[in-house]
Amino acid sequence: MTALWALVGARSGEVLSYQGRAIVHGDRAELEFLFPASRVVPCPTDLVATSMPLSVHPGMAAVRFPLRKEDYR
Repeated sequence: MTALWALVGARSGEVLSYQGRAIVHGDRAELEFLFPASRVVPCPTDLVATSMPLSVHPGMAAVRFPLRKEDYR
């Protein structure tokens, strides 16, 4: 199984979620690139079953995954 990574809220200290589902991504480097000021942690195992991939979050509709360097020049 591929490791999943999650973002942690700066104030809440909790894994960020959308509609009750933890937002996760399989590439830590991509998360750190997209959200440079955010803390990235391994997704807690109890949240994996109810998680949502970052790529399907409505706010990420304009982002192409996997990330391509030419999209960010």
